[in-house]
Formats: sequence, structure tokens, C-alpha cells
Amino acid sequence: MNLAKYIDHTLLKPESTREDILRVCEEAKRYDTASVCVNPFWIGFVAEQLKGTDVTPCCVIGFPLGATLPEVKAFETAAAIRDGAKEVDMVLNVGALRGGETQTVLDDIRAVVDAAKGKALVKVIIETCLLNDEQKVLACKLAKEAGADFVKTSTGFSTGGATIEDVRLMRETVGPDMGVKASGGIRSKADAEAMIAAGASRIGASSSKKIIEG
Repeated sequence: MNLAKYIDHTLLKPESTREDILRVCEEAKRYDTASVCVNPFWIGFVAEQLKGTDVTPCCVIGFPLGATLPEVKAFETAAAIRDGAKEVDMVLNVGALRGGETQTVLDDIRAVVDAAKGKALVKVIIETCLLNDEQKVLACKLAKEAGADFVKTSTGFSTGGATIEDVRLMRETVGPDMGVKASGGIRSKADAEAMIAAGASRIGASSSKKIIEG
């Protein structure tokens, strides 16, 4: 198993400088990770750094709360793609989901999916730590119905990260053909391998070097 190709090498801290982002790009190129995932401000710079490699530029949308308007998420997606994003990780509207406003959640995800269609993969962050199992299943079903490519556990900015149980539940819900990304608190090779065994097809991590080198 080529563990590096499962990893979205991630740096989302608000205090990150250009130098920090550059370091992450260099690490991603050295280890040949799946992508580099950053905040939208940095995506143009990252796309430039990754030119000529098979490491994908990726950025987050509506991050980290998911409580922005669908049209703002769609605009942010279009702008990120214009600047070079090939994958976008959007945070769904967690409050709407918890409140049972399924159409709102579906429209929210669709806004991003439509903006990205044919240009970038869409991963939907469902923030599992704030949901019960029934809500997690619903979030996954809505993401699938909206045409997203992946469901993702966590932002890493809330009360918890990825768990084996959540990854297993998400994989069971979406079936074999949709991506499942485990993100938040994955810091070792053993963590990453356990998530993949549970059904994850991608890992979001800032500790990529440690994970890859074991």
C-alpha cells in the first residue's frame, strides 16, 4: 500500500505564513502525497508550487463552520477553481442538518457541486463529532444525492476528529464507489492504516511525514 497517496497533506491554521505553506508543498512533493489542502487564500500559490507534479491542489470551502450562505460557498468554490483548486472540501450546514432541514442541506451541497462540476472533486465535511449516528447517515445520504465525490469526517477545528466507528458507518452508508475521507487527529502510521482498514479512501493529516515514515 502506498500510504502517501492516501494523504491530503494539510495546513489550515489561520496563522500559517507563505513560508509555512511552501514547506508543506515541498514535503508533499517529496513524499508524493495525494494533495496539499489549504485555505482558499493560498490555493493559487499552492497550485503554482505543485505544477508539473501529480500532487493535487485542494482547498476548504465554508470553513470551518459551514454556516455561510450556499451562494457564498458556490462563489468561493468557483474562485478557488479559477485559482487552481482541483479538489474542494466543503463544510455542510451542520445546524440545518441537526435541525432536520434536509432540503437546505441538500441545496447547500448542490451549490458547491454545481460550481465544481467537471472541474474539481467535492468532499463534504459532515463534522461527525457534532452529530448522532442517525444524523451522520443522513448527512452521507444527502452528500451522495447531491452528487459529491467524498464524505469527510471532520474539520479538525471542532470538539473531535475521525474515529474508526464513524469511518465504518460512513463507508457502509455511501457504499463502495464514493470516497470517504478520515480527518482530524490522525497522527501515526497505525492511525492511518486503521482508518483505511475501516473504509477510508483518503486521509487528511498535518503529520504526514510521521505517518509515512512510521
